[in-house]
Amino acid sequence: MRKTLKNAGLIAAGLIIGMFIMLQISASAEISTTALLPLDQLRLFAAVFEQIKREYVEPVDDRKLWIPAIKGMVSSLDPHSSYLDKTDYQELQEQTKGKFIGLGIEVSQEDGLIRVISPIEDTPAFRAGIRPGDLITQINDRPVRGMTLDRAVKYMRGELDSKVTLTLYRKSDARIFPVTITRAMIKVQSVKAKIVQPGYAWVRITSFQERTVSELATQLKKIAFQQPQLNGLILDLRNNGGGLLQSAIGVASVFLIPNSVIVSTNGQIADAKQIYHATFENYRLSTISVDPLKNLPNIYKTVPLVVLVNAYSASASEIVAGALQDQHRALIMGKTTFGKGSVQTVRPMTADTALRLTTAYYYTPSGRSIQNKGISPDILVDQFKDGDPDDALIMREVDYANHLANKQDANEIAGQEKYKQNRLDQLRQLEEQNLRKSHEQCDKGCNRLPIEFGTSNDFMLHQAIHQLKNEPVQVPNLQTEQEVSENKSTAIPRPSLSK
Repeated sequence: MRKTLKNAGLIAAGLIIGMFIMLQISASAEISTTALLPLDQLRLFAAVFEQIKREYVEPVDDRKLWIPAIKGMVSSLDPHSSYLDKTDYQELQEQTKGKFIGLGIEVSQEDGLIRVISPIEDTPAFRAGIRPGDLITQINDRPVRGMTLDRAVKYMRGELDSKVTLTLYRKSDARIFPVTITRAMIKVQSVKAKIVQPGYAWVRITSFQERTVSELATQLKKIAFQQPQLNGLILDLRNNGGGLLQSAIGVASVFLIPNSVIVSTNGQIADAKQIYHATFENYRLSTISVDPLKNLPNIYKTVPLVVLVNAYSASASEIVAGALQDQHRALIMGKTTFGKGSVQTVRPMTADTALRLTTAYYYTPSGRSIQNKGISPDILVDQFKDGDPDDALIMREVDYANHLANKQDANEIAGQEKYKQNRLDQLRQLEEQNLRKSHEQCDKGCNRLPIEFGTSNDFMLHQAIHQLKNEPVQVPNLQTEQEVSENKSTAIPRPSLSK
């Protein structure tokens, strides 16, 4: 059995912001003059540095020593803190604007290989059929085992219209195969929307970018014009790995009464101790001068609302889902979310480098920390009609070796041990099922294509429509013990969806 639970820190591979909440980039770094430097340790570091420079088998460039040392120091803190060199910083700034060159995948590291967290919709990787959970074993002719995540990401980057061949291992199908992808300019459409049935609308947010709130307002105005008698709305946050905190606050503000509490944060410094409300001041970005929600129709404060989430709904997505759940404004449907309950702040260190540092925990309006736990759905629904047999392969925040603890859970360690044991049992069962599969005879779920959200084959979307119409919803026949426990522990009164 592979050590599937031992993973390095999660990053967004220069392709899209994923799995973190980022405060708007700060103009300057605040350096405490009262912090005491560990002089003995600094002397030791200097001595090691000097020894390497003097005696290593060949001359070593200073940057080859300094930069990895800084990156290692920061990345050891938690999966979401990192030092951003010139290239990383530039890409992060591009990503918040939703336009950059790449393949369109979010990646992390797993057991010496590179793991696909999620392909981004309408990108080369998505069109090539890459799926969440795929393991990249080779980039062109370079094996990735033993390669750092940063180096692997650099090999996947390249010039516009250039090609790269990824060799993938797909656990669910127990096969290895190559995929050649052409790098492209990725223009992430933050908000998608359409009328799915007369009186019912679907709005999907793919990531929380600078323009997300403005795009959402535009789409919602179109829906109100097309459907004056709107009976229900589905807010789709599946596979949304996060983004800007301010944008998440703005999205939640659309559906909540003014000044409602959306999220609070708590950290070591005064700026990290905040309560954010549904006000323009709390979701304003430097790129926005006029409130985009100012003339939004009032129907969105009262229309029956279902929010779709899954294990890849993380960070800013969890803030929105948690706020709407705690404020009794929406029913949450789907699978337990990723469980990232921390906030990152980006502080420039030089003209072209920065530090992305975890500075606070965040809490839902009722005071819940979802760190390592996620948002439990009010209604548990599979993504496929015949079930989700590959759920055991999904990685969440709790699966990362250096994840932050949940300070509200006194029994966290025991709970995590039980979770890991259940996870290993599920993986063993899945391996046994895969061994029984063959290319000629395949159990349901083998070679299953990814879901195209918002289409006629989107099972979870159709269950949301049933819920809005007060029709029966197909829930899993068997819930895992963990999911049942989570739903019981976070149970709060829910609103009626009737108008």
